[in-house]
Amino acid sequence: MGAHRTMIRVLMLLSWATSIGGSAVECTTVTELISFCATFISNGSPDPYPGTPCCEAVTNLYTMTHSTDNRRSLCGCLMGLVTANNSNSTAIATLPGFCGVPLGFTIDPDTDCDLYRSVTMSTQSGGNVALKGEGLL
Repeated sequence: MGAHRTMIRVLMLLSWATSIGGSAVECTTVTELISFCATFISNGSPDPYPGTPCCEAVTNLYTMTHSTDNRRSLCGCLMGLVTANNSNSTAIATLPGFCGVPLGFTIDPDTDCDLYRSVTMSTQSGGNVALKGEGLL
């Protein structure tokens, strides 16, 4: 029952976030989604594993970043969370890797979010999977 409620909450946030269209990602939305990872962030890595609600939230962050401006906004919001939660910064930084979500930038206080732009790599012959990521300008 709790997982079902969590999933509905994540889907509502994603629906709201994607409805704002071309505007930048709001840090309050990022914070709300990352709150699904609170247990993992508080206890650090590698235990406990982030879990499904957390990884779904991280995936939702990725899907909201359909433009370079949104990607940069997400980067800035995550850097703010790392700075504000310095004692838990390693756990925050490992979330994309644990969840298998390529954000395209390193979650680190030294990351300059203004240096990133959207890059899409197309699927190659041989059955490779298409990836979306970031690259330096």
